[in-house]
Amino acid sequence: MRPSSDKVLKSRKLPASYNALVMPFVLSILMSCIVSAVATLINAGWATGFVATWPYAWGASWLVAFPSLLLVLPVVRRIVAAIVDQPTS
Repeated sequence: MRPSSDKVLKSRKLPASYNALVMPFVLSILMSCIVSAVATLINAGWATGFVATWPYAWGASWLVAFPSLLLVLPVVRRIVAAIVDQPTS
């Protein structure tokens, strides 16, 4: 019997408790990708080895970005909560 398309398209999600780890993980990947690409492009240029240089720069920057986000994110949340009105339930 063939599984229904609804069951095939649904994937299992991680429990909500993983949010504190997954959010900085994804954010660090995207941010380090963008920042390292811009820095590499400015310093090396597109034609002079961007494709060869950028993956190394991305990996090195991600190794710093992920643990940094894990440490800094709680502080950032407190700062934002002090600046921005929180919705009332």
